[in-house]
Amino acid sequence: MLLQIRNRLEKELKAFARDLDKNYHLKELSPLISRNIKEFILREGKRIRPMLFCIGYLSFAQKAIPGLFRCAISLELLHDFMLIHDDIIDKSDMRRGKPSMHIVLQRQLPNKGLKFDGKDLAIVIGDVIYALALDYFLSIKADAARKELGLKKLISAALYTGSGEFIELILGARPIEQVSKKDIYKIYTLKTANYTFCTPLTMGAVLAGANQIQLKNLFEYGRHLGIAFQIKDDLIGIFGKSSDTGKSNLTDIKEAKKTLLIWHAYRNSSIQDQKTIKNILARNQVEEKELQKIQEIILKTKSVDFANREINRLTKKADELLKNSGINIKYQKALKELTAKILATSL
Repeated sequence: MLLQIRNRLEKELKAFARDLDKNYHLKELSPLISRNIKEFILREGKRIRPMLFCIGYLSFAQKAIPGLFRCAISLELLHDFMLIHDDIIDKSDMRRGKPSMHIVLQRQLPNKGLKFDGKDLAIVIGDVIYALALDYFLSIKADAARKELGLKKLISAALYTGSGEFIELILGARPIEQVSKKDIYKIYTLKTANYTFCTPLTMGAVLAGANQIQLKNLFEYGRHLGIAFQIKDDLIGIFGKSSDTGKSNLTDIKEAKKTLLIWHAYRNSSIQDQKTIKNILARNQVEEKELQKIQEIILKTKSVDFANREINRLTKKADELLKNSGINIKYQKALKELTAKILATSL
């Protein structure tokens, strides 16, 4: 089932890229916009969000409604919009194993004589992709009232994710000893869980006619999974290989992100190691040797074990919520299979 959904989504994404100029005349407006949007959205990705949207819908409906898979692409476009802006904020040069959008655009500009750069253009392209996401959501042939509720959820996802990004940046400037686990989980909920799990699932479910109790259980299921997913992403971000993740594993350290791993390591370190963590997070330039030192402290404080215990606790709670979600067994199994793949790598 998952493979069928994935294949259908890839087909729809390719159709979106193929028909982009015909439907929106982007090539007439600017070949640079058209060419770079097509290249970026067709990069290989997990397609987690549109897959969860489809499962959320099919879990409460008898069959796929016209425009379902086309509508699902709106969530992939929302994701791409956020990635482009996120890479600028994080000063990340790689995305999905290729140069980030702002780097690609910079390389297509003259070397000098301009008052703008690739970052400026990438911000605008991200905004264009967000507009495309909203328009593509409208593709679904659903009940008007349900459609309005679904669109509000899509807009809310952008709102809360942006707020989470804002709060994370502010938190990055705060001394680590003043950061709490509650602060970190608030960011994980806003920035990751909401738009990666909660929104796609409940968007699909609301379009299919799920009731408020079912939507609440599904949202909480997504929230627990989303936090677990972010903790796993933090682990991979610190210990994974750039060749596997498609982005630099120096990014979180460069941005002084107060992840659960860093928080736990700091709280359980010696005074000397605490000073080391603070000094590294305060640096403007971070190199491989600083990353290795952070890795050593994380391992010394058993913070990886702590993170994996949190992941297990959250996924166990998510499983309990799934049983009470109103989703039939067939789609419960599909969700478990998909989330198992997402959380498969163990450190």
